[in-house]
Amino acid sequence: MIYLGADHRGFKLKDTVKKYLLAGNIAFEDLGAITYDEGDDYVDFAEAVAERVSGNPCEHKGILICGSGHGMDMVANKFPAVRAALVFTTNHAIQSRGHGDANVLVLGADDIDEDAAKDIVDAWLSTAFTKEDRHKRRLRKMKDIEIRNFDARAHFECDD
Repeated sequence: MIYLGADHRGFKLKDTVKKYLLAGNIAFEDLGAITYDEGDDYVDFAEAVAERVSGNPCEHKGILICGSGHGMDMVANKFPAVRAALVFTTNHAIQSRGHGDANVLVLGADDIDEDAAKDIVDAWLSTAFTKEDRHKRRLRKMKDIEIRNFDARAHFECDD
């Protein structure tokens, strides 16, 4: 499942992403904002999405959108087993999945137009983790950091 979240600054771009996913018959769940609210906080939506991804990081992915992307990225990466990547180009999207096995895509609506967002989402969703030894080694090191710094949920295993 792909979980979506956006605050007021990412609200419009999230609608574009939702339509793109619907057109591609890609399953998703919108965790908010459901209605535009200029006073909402990105933290709430990042938490909702990251919590779902953290609960089953091998199966679930997330897409978060706020103005700059920075806030969503910082919040999401506070959760065990979440590897959120703030992405501005298709090359970044491909590398974040292929090398870092990112499971949360973060977009900055202030700097990404609708066409670029669709291209980035497409590249991100269609790129698989390469499973190269050097990347697996780096992910193991990240996992070790999580184990030292997070609770037991960090002890996850994905099929290699």
